[in-house]
Amino acid sequence: MQHVVEHGPAFAWLRVGLAPGETIQAEAGAMVRRDVGIEMDTHLNAGHRAGFFRKIMAFFVALVRKMLGGETLFVNDFTAPGSTSGGEVVLAPALSGQIVHHKMDGSKKLVVQAGSYLASTGTVDTKLRWGGLRMLLSREGLFLLECTGEGDLFITSYGDIIPVQIDGEYIVDTGHMVAYEGNLTFKVGSAGGGFKGLFLSGEGLVMTFQGTGTVYLQSRNLGGLVSWLTPMLQ
Repeated sequence: MQHVVEHGPAFAWLRVGLAPGETIQAEAGAMVRRDVGIEMDTHLNAGHRAGFFRKIMAFFVALVRKMLGGETLFVNDFTAPGSTSGGEVVLAPALSGQIVHHKMDGSKKLVVQAGSYLASTGTVDTKLRWGGLRMLLSREGLFLLECTGEGDLFITSYGDIIPVQIDGEYIVDTGHMVAYEGNLTFKVGSAGGGFKGLFLSGEGLVMTFQGTGTVYLQSRNLGGLVSWLTPMLQ
């Protein structure tokens, strides 16, 4: 599969060239355009599940992922049939920002914030991961998405995405976290200064990461945009 990210970091979209027999899965509503030969199949966003109760459980799993994980209830598979010469599909996120490719080799996990998953290929799978009650207070949601498997993973953000290598402790505002490698751990707490730091500093809650790995940050805060727009909508 060939891919290229264009028009980033402000208004990125993803152009994917599919060879015969190749498939990419994307969030519902992400398609900008596709070649006539590319087929689309829509199914419940329940992950790579198997077993007797698959069809019964798929709806409930997809509903939970939508309500708690911030994902769409359905996802779309775009496939170049083996009888064709392949083709191209273009995907874009709902918000203005960057798209980053992450190669998954099956040995590591990538934990992604709700809404930052755009598309994936191969055996890449996602499942809900408990983020802790304090994540709810930070308005980032109770759950994150744990991505595993082999293939190509594409994540998106509001603003540009900056990878930061950490070794030890590192503090990130909850509204600027896009993803982190699964071997890292974190605690959610006040930005500092006790009561004043939590409620008066404008910083709110932060994530203190521990370990060695990569954290992906977004250069803008969606919560800040919402706060700026809300008075204008009243």
